[in-house]
Amino acid sequence: MTSEKNNDQSQPSEAPVLFKKDGPVGHILLNRPRALNALNLDMVDMMAAQLKSWENDPAVKVVVVEGAGEKAFCAGGDIRGLYDARAVDDEDMLDAFYRREYHLNHVIANYPKPYVAMMDGITMGGGVGVSIHGRFRVVTERTMFAMPETGIGFFPDVGGGYFLSRCPGEIGMYLGLTGARLKAADCLYAGLATHGVHADQVAAVKAALVQADYGSDAFAAVTEILTGFHADMGEASLVAQRDKIDQTFSADSVAAIFDALGREDTAFNADCLKTLSGKSPTALCVSFDQICQGQDMTLAEVLNMEFRLSQRMVRKPDLFEGVRAVIIDKDHAPKWQHGDVGQVDPREVAEYFAPLPADRELNL
Repeated sequence: MTSEKNNDQSQPSEAPVLFKKDGPVGHILLNRPRALNALNLDMVDMMAAQLKSWENDPAVKVVVVEGAGEKAFCAGGDIRGLYDARAVDDEDMLDAFYRREYHLNHVIANYPKPYVAMMDGITMGGGVGVSIHGRFRVVTERTMFAMPETGIGFFPDVGGGYFLSRCPGEIGMYLGLTGARLKAADCLYAGLATHGVHADQVAAVKAALVQADYGSDAFAAVTEILTGFHADMGEASLVAQRDKIDQTFSADSVAAIFDALGREDTAFNADCLKTLSGKSPTALCVSFDQICQGQDMTLAEVLNMEFRLSQRMVRKPDLFEGVRAVIIDKDHAPKWQHGDVGQVDPREVAEYFAPLPADRELNL
């Protein structure tokens, strides 16, 4: 990592992440707007190194992270890069990306200074990982939040087993399995965001953070600023759906969820059935167990578990096929390993959760 001076003054504008200090604010800009700021390994490493540097810099009181452009905060991990690594059996990349990404998620969750994520625009997958673990999570009317991994044969990772299992009722299970997209009001209702701010006020929020007197309690100072800018984001659509979600997604297996959804002919049930029927059956079953287990784990334990899942998933056919169908060929017609969830053997699911060899565990 280059020096702080170089980061602030000499960092090339085409770098995938830009860093600068603006008074007491350490500013992180995810800088791949044409790729919707998708997160790759270089970006993970750059963020981790800079956060470590700022942690030990008394001049930095707060860290703000946002995405370049108006479309996305961060639309997820660089799935195409992982697909290419799998295609050439690049085992080191398949290990390194998830290992270092999950380490970064854990660093953010335990960061000793206020970490403010401006979730303005698309915030999905890996983008959720570098935002939701921060103390302050700001959404705008342009926010579109989702964990859509089951649609590509993966699972809602980056700590999804932790934060989804702590949403009200069964909202987390619903989000994790269906990949449903949420707007700002829903993010606030589900506890995924802490504050709502109009997009045209984001610059004013950042200016207020630069000008603030942090005194002896930087967290209190940031809370006061964000509370002052907090705006009504409207009615959460999850409120009207909540009873249906809790009734159906509280079932004790994915097959039972399908059965519960099929018992009543409503628009919500029909939409969920259609959505779930397009997902990887294996990914649905693994994700269900991940979220169930995560509710009794610490974040570190969840990330350790999810690293095991990641290393199994990237070597199984459904992820490769899902990325092909959605990202590569874009035919949106994946041919999953199993035809439906009834064909997924619970013993096969359990194998995804088994410990890795000791020298390959994440060990947070």
